[in-house]
Amino acid sequence: MAAAAASATHRKGASKRPCSFLTPSFPLPTMSLKERLTEDMKAAMRAKETARLSAIRLINAAIKQREVDERITLDDAAVVGVIEKMLKQRRDSIEAFDKAGRTDLADAERAEAAVLNSYMPERLGADAVAAAVKAVVAQVSADLGRAPAAADMGKVMAAAKAALAGKADMAQVSAAVKAALAQG
Repeated sequence: MAAAAASATHRKGASKRPCSFLTPSFPLPTMSLKERLTEDMKAAMRAKETARLSAIRLINAAIKQREVDERITLDDAAVVGVIEKMLKQRRDSIEAFDKAGRTDLADAERAEAAVLNSYMPERLGADAVAAAVKAVVAQVSADLGRAPAAADMGKVMAAAKAALAGKADMAQVSAAVKAALAQG
């Protein structure tokens, strides 16, 4: 009986101290982009945000389509590529709808583009893009053994796309590459 009382006392004292396994000493992993999309979809369903829910479902459908087509599981970088492609489609649609005078459809596309943009990583500024392109041009120059010319733009763009994928708008990168090749 005394052992049972001591055991009960021990349990009471143990419950007052914080458990070390509940507060890990290592950083917890962050959610992947696909997990974040799923959680945001659930939140949009609960909040009855039909426009946001529709846009998130479109993103998930595009991701699933690519995964099924290529028989792979997309990582965050590939998901960003899918979203980037969808954003480009939205920009083209907005431009076409504005030219046709269909502001209602253009506004719907702008709303979808706003949701898509919320899942994109922070974009680099013009100065950071120019500095990154300068580093890529120097790398390609070292690989070629000479300064790259305008004819080598494809090689420079391939390297720049690999280095800046998802971090910068490729139209901005292309303009910076053209400027860098024109100087050098």
